Order: sequence, then structure tokens, then C-alpha cells
Amino acid sequence: MNSKQLTIMGQGKGFIAALDQSGGSTPKALAAYGIPKDAYADDKEMFDLVHEMRTRIMTSPAFFSDHILGTILFEQTMDREIGGMLSGDFLWETKGIIPFVKVDKGLLDPSDGVRLMKDMPALDELLTRAVKRKMFGTKMRSFIQEGNPDGIRKNVEQQFDVGKRILKYDLMPILEPEIDIKSPSKARAEQLLKAEILKNLDKLPDGSQIMLKLTLPDVDDFYAEVIAHPKVLRVVALSGGYSREQAVDLLARNHGMTASFSRALTEGLSVDQTDDMFNDILAQSIENIYQAAIT
Repeated sequence: MNSKQLTIMGQGKGFIAALDQSGGSTPKALAAYGIPKDAYADDKEMFDLVHEMRTRIMTSPAFFSDHILGTILFEQTMDREIGGMLSGDFLWETKGIIPFVKVDKGLLDPSDGVRLMKDMPALDELLTRAVKRKMFGTKMRSFIQEGNPDGIRKNVEQQFDVGKRILKYDLMPILEPEIDIKSPSKARAEQLLKAEILKNLDKLPDGSQIMLKLTLPDVDDFYAEVIAHPKVLRVVALSGGYSREQAVDLLARNHGMTASFSRALTEGLSVDQTDDMFNDILAQSIENIYQAAIT
């Protein structure tokens, strides 16, 4: 693990840009950007278009390390080039931004109020490639729909089990057990989730550290104990369906928690905008998120 990147990620001011939409979420991201489904014939054209969108964002003068610590990439983006360089090399060498890659393959059907991650039979191959592509770390998402103790226990244990495999490759895992912001038992789910996270953190080997990506909580500074834990490098928040205004407001009330926003970051961007307009809107979005992230 790059020691300079480790210091920046642990102590730097800024947030993580999430540009890791996969096959299931890419059509929504493109539609929000002004590219409807009938604009592409197949997955290849769809992924080409989303790479153009991501490239436009990452090459923007507004997208720089003074506000952005890291960027989470989709696996295909990791393997593609930006400006004649592999995406991870472009981010770090040109922008000073730390690259991560999404490793999960989607979710299983709901059971016990949660959706666990699908099996990842090619995980070791992907992690080997991530090291070769100079990724700093990884990210994987599971989902919590209800405050069900058994489901949340299984969800968190799965995240930590895979996280331990990732640590063996000297990569920094971001565990993301997202809670549905519309869940009627969101507060109960948050209580159960925090307890399970703390229990599993204590089981990690001494000297190990992970990162966590968590839904913005109902109670301000709810995850303060997790943020302060010696085995946690950083806790970042997901926007989870909140508008940028809502997400930024909630983030500012949770001290020590930074952001890893996707939809809230790209809100308002359009394929039809001039470069000047696009860059201005992106710059304002980044500034708003940054100011909330450094509280």
C-alpha cells in the first residue's frame, strides 16, 4: 500500500467521488446526464458513453486533489484509459487523486431484511489486477432494508470476511453496508449496524485498518465511536438517494465523517452543456460537498 496515499486518505481534507456505476445503475446515471436508453444499442455502447461521461468529469479543471481525496472506479473504468493513461495512473499522477475499484457483483434477493452480496468467484483475479493497476483500495456494497438482527449480523460478517481477503492483497477495503433511507426501521437498523461493526472491528488483527461507507444517520454524530476506532482509517458517507442539498446538510452535522457521493456529486450535469457550464456546475457541487465534508 502506498504510504503517501495512506497518509492522505487518513488525514487529508476532502471527499471521495464515487464514479463506479455498474451495469444495473449505469442507465439511470446516463439518463440523469441526458442520455436516454434509446441512445445506445447494447451494453458496449452504454459503457462507452458512461466512460465518456466519467472522463469528462475526471478531466475537468474542477476535479482536483485540493477538494477530492479519492475516486471509486467501476472495474471497466480501471481497465480503460484517460488521456492515454490507465485511469488509475491518470488520477494519481495527473490529479493527485487516490484510485479505488468497486469489486462486488451486485446483490442477492432480499432475505432477513437485507440483501447480501452475490458470490465473487473471480475476486482474487480482480484483486490481482487491481494491484497491477495501482489501485489503493476497493469498495463493495450490500443493502439493509429492515432492522433485523440476524440479517444485519450476516450482512456485516460478509462484508468483514471479504474485507479480510482484500487486506491480504495490501489493498484498503471500503465496506459499504448501506441502509435504505426509506426503511421504516432505519433508526433500529442503524443501532444494530453500529453494534455489529464495532464487534467485528475488535476481531480484526492488530495493525489492520479498513474504511467504511455508511448511510447518513438520523442522529447527528451517531458513528463517532466508529470514526474514532483505531482500526478504521476513515468513515465516508453515501448520499443514498438524498438530494445534494439534503446530503450536504446531513453530512455537515456529522463531524469527522467525509463524503463518498455519486448522484449528489453529478446532480445537474448534462451532456448538452458547454464545457464552461459543465465545469462551473461541477465546481459548485464539489465546493458544496467539500465544505460539508471538512466539518
